[in-house]
This record gives sequence, structure tokens and C-alpha cells, in this order.
Amino acid sequence: MPSNFIPAEVINCKRRGEKLAAEQIHAMIDRYHRGAVLPQQMAAFAMAVCTRGMDAEETTELTRAMWQSGETLHWSPGPPRVDKHSTGGIGDKISIPLAPILASLGMQVPMISGRGLDFTGGTLDKLESIAGYRTDLPLDTFQQIASRVGCSINGATKQLAPADQKLYLLRNESGTVESIPLITASILSKKLAAGLDALVLDVKCGSGAFMQQESDAIALASSLVEVGNRLGMKTRALVTDMNQPLGQMVGNALEIDESVEILRGQGPADVLTLTIRLAVELLEMTGRETDRTNARAQVQSVIANGRALSVLREMVTAHGGDLDAPRVRQPSWEFVAQRNGFVQAIDGRSLGYALIAMGGGRADSSQTVDSGVGFQIIRHLGQPVHRGDVLARVFCGGARDAILDRLQRVFVIGEQPVPPHPLIRKTIDFDPKENRLNIRSEETDVP
Repeated sequence: MPSNFIPAEVINCKRRGEKLAAEQIHAMIDRYHRGAVLPQQMAAFAMAVCTRGMDAEETTELTRAMWQSGETLHWSPGPPRVDKHSTGGIGDKISIPLAPILASLGMQVPMISGRGLDFTGGTLDKLESIAGYRTDLPLDTFQQIASRVGCSINGATKQLAPADQKLYLLRNESGTVESIPLITASILSKKLAAGLDALVLDVKCGSGAFMQQESDAIALASSLVEVGNRLGMKTRALVTDMNQPLGQMVGNALEIDESVEILRGQGPADVLTLTIRLAVELLEMTGRETDRTNARAQVQSVIANGRALSVLREMVTAHGGDLDAPRVRQPSWEFVAQRNGFVQAIDGRSLGYALIAMGGGRADSSQTVDSGVGFQIIRHLGQPVHRGDVLARVFCGGARDAILDRLQRVFVIGEQPVPPHPLIRKTIDFDPKENRLNIRSEETDVP
């Protein structure tokens, strides 16, 4: 690192739109992590990145610096280590059935997950609705479970990418969350620290996603795929629809129940379709299966024979939990349509905030979560409804009038039908020989 490093010089370079050298980026991150760069200086740097952006080379070095600020998990020779990351949405419980499916297919899944962010849910909050499940296991225990069971879903530890954890808090406080280079470095630094061979990304777009426009989702997915591959981790992305909740259930305990149904071969078709597709991508990326039809058949087999559900139960037990213990649901009531017509829109962001208002999420980090509240979405986009038809079942013991008012803004009923949104819109991959991204349109319809 340069001995005469001056943070203000780096900040001003980026403010002027100049390209930063790798040494400047690494010095900034290293010294911030060690306390030699002040929080206000780092906030100014993050704001400059938000304003001016970074090219692929700069973003790669930012990611590398954050990844190398802590430990990297090392694995004995054996099966491929893989993971999936979603940018977040409403009703997105895919990680919970996907991890045991991948483990059942001979892969190991050391999955480091997070809590709910803003209006979106978090995998850790969902898992903690299982009686006894611990999401704070020590790093060595987490690694042992992933090796023995085949999968482990845990929270981030201080050893892995600690600079990211410190910068993440600062970004929340300084209004610099929505920056593609900063998002890319934050997501990938933790995945690289986990020692992965392959990563598949589920980048959401629509009313229930951070990236509401497809073009923004494609830009983020492209950055993640390019930087991940530049740093030696096979990375591929799907851009998927989040203009309505994924599946029926929204809420922590409810989503665990729906995940179990998926592993029984039941449950909503869209959740099952996306879960299978992501598993197929990783089978192909790791070279375990080159024929996608055979890969799909393998995934369907471990669901049908109960193997994947058995692995989920084994993982939960290893984390101190009991998958079969009853999960509490709050008393329910029905939200009904006030007119005839068609469901033209379901505002996922408003639904997410309604869940927070019910206690099913956090407005700030100090709040506790009521795992038993949530929604069951009965009517979906494009479906006809009549006055009095049930649009959603609401699991909430109190504040009925306030929630009713919020739900009036979630569902839009109009006179004209709307076509269904495609579930999978784009696949984004990286060709290392050509050193370029491949973006393919999909438009797989919601089943």
C-alpha cells in the first residue's frame, strides 16, 4: 500500500470522473477497515462512486479489496461449492428449498444469507421462525455442517468480508445503497470469501423489487456476472419478474410452510419452476450435467423421492432447530374485492410495507419480528374477480383497519384483462474466451 496515501485525493479523483488505480482502491478499503479512514471520508467516497460510477476493472478491484479484508473459506477436494443469491423480493423463499435440492444432487452449499432489507423479506428471518434454528453459528461449525449435511444457511460472520459489513452500514446511513458498483462489491465479496466454485444470481425487477425497471436489473446482473467471472468464480444470472409476490405466502412462518410444500412436490407452480431452473443452472455450470433435460429430471427426482426434504430437515436439526414443530400463525381474516373486473396490478412494495406495519418485518434494526403474521395471495395478475371474491387472506391479530387501508392500495382492479408477466425474462452469462457478456431473452411465462 502507498505510504503517502491521502483519502481526499482518491475522493476528488472519483468526483472528477477519473479512473482509480487498483492501489488507490485497495488502500481506501484497507485503511477504512483498519480505522485509518474516517467514516465521513468513506461516505464521501461512496457518494462519489454513486455519482460517477465505476467501470468493470474498478468494480473488480473494489470487490477484491472487500473480499480480501477478511478470511476466505478453504475446502478439501471434493464436490463443487455453490450458492445462489437473490436481490430480494416479496414472497421470495427460493433459497430454502433450493439449498437442500442442490445438496441432494451432490453439491455443497455454504449459503451466507441476510435479514429483511427495507420492504423485502430476508432468509434469516424466515429460518428463525423454525423453533430453535440458529443463524449465528461460528464459522467452523457452519463449514462443518455444509460439508457433512451438504448445505448450511447462516448469517454473516465478522471474519468474512468485514470491510463490506462496515461499509454496508455506512451506505445505509449515507443514502448510498443504490449504486451498482457498491452493490456488486457487497454481494460478491461475501460469496468469494465463502470459497465458491459457482454462483447463480436471481436479479428481480418489478414493483416488489429494488430494481423496478428491467433495464436497471439487466445492468446490475451484468455487473455481477462480469465481476464474478473476472475474479475466478463461475457466475450466471437470471432476470426474473417481481411484479407480484412469488408464490402465495408472504411472511416468515408462512413462507417456511410453503417451502416445505415445494419439497413435497406441491405448492405454487411459479416457486417450483424457478427453484428447479436455478438448480439446473448450477448443475450445468459445475459440469455435473451437460444435458438440461437430464438435469431437470434429476432435480425433480430428489423432490419426488423425498431426499431434498430429508436434507432440509437434517440441516435444520444441525442448526438446533425442529422443522416439524408447529409454527404459529396469527388469526386470519379475508380481504375481498370491492368491484368486478380483473387484477391489473399488485404493488409488491406496498405489500412489503404492510407486512412491516403488521410486525412481520423491521422498520429499524432494533425491532423484533412477529413470524406469525403475513398474507396468502389468492388472486394473481390477470385473473378475473367479482365483488366479494377473496383477494388475500390476512394473518394479523390487530390493526385491521390500518392494514385494510394499505391493502386497498396494493390490489388494482380494472375493467380490462392484462397479459401475464414472464417469470424469467433474461439469462446473462459471461464468455471468457470472447471476454464479453451474453444476454439472452427468455420470457418464460408464469405457470
